[in-house]
Amino acid sequence: MRVLWLIMLFLLGIARVNADTLYIAAASNLVYCLEALNTQFTQQNPQLNLKVVTGSSGNLFAQIQQNAPFEVFLSADVLHPQQLVQQQQADANSLAIYSKGQIALWTNNPTIDLKKGLSVLLQPNIKRIAIANPQHAPYGQAAQAALQKQQLWQPIQSKLVLGENISQTLQFVQTGNAEVGVVALSLLRAPALAGQGQYWLIPQHLYPPLEQAMVVTKRGQANPWAYRYLQFLQSPSAQAIFSDYGFLLPAKST
Repeated sequence: MRVLWLIMLFLLGIARVNADTLYIAAASNLVYCLEALNTQFTQQNPQLNLKVVTGSSGNLFAQIQQNAPFEVFLSADVLHPQQLVQQQQADANSLAIYSKGQIALWTNNPTIDLKKGLSVLLQPNIKRIAIANPQHAPYGQAAQAALQKQQLWQPIQSKLVLGENISQTLQFVQTGNAEVGVVALSLLRAPALAGQGQYWLIPQHLYPPLEQAMVVTKRGQANPWAYRYLQFLQSPSAQAIFSDYGFLLPAKST
């Protein structure tokens, strides 16, 4: 693990040319949404250089534990940022929920009728079903929960193909390595996927809420941009972008 983050230090160019740089670790379901968010933020702050790495929340969490150079962590769940706070590796005062995700059944195969919902996965013509690995990907955990609730988890075990993260899960379906997948709605809402395939939104009552939290890491506490960025993500303009990508807005505290 130590070798991994040393390589990342090199790839990210950790030797800063100036102080106007922010290093962000973000869950893979944000990959397209972040492009729109970061475009707006850098338009407002043209002197800032954003360095973003995406991956499964569990893997990014482990890298931060090993002193990876990330200053902001945008997780796909609340648990991992909370654990960083508990381990004194993040600022407790910065912890906040920024959005709530949704999952959908998606296919590029026009012969598969997704109107049947999750039960379509039992059809013999569906040989491979892609989900993110539940061991370290919150969206994979949500997929597993929904399938278990419908008594489908055990019957489809032999068909499952596990993605390292939700972006790779989507790619399995795009490339035909899986006929169907349980993916993040935020990825399907991206302009890059417009008109590709069909999806069925999985009812929210079938899986625990996908509340997504952000936090400033211990390394980021010395960088004022980390706090400005989190403040921006809670602004009305940023929340409108989250909504465009299929996220549900967090409940306002009273």
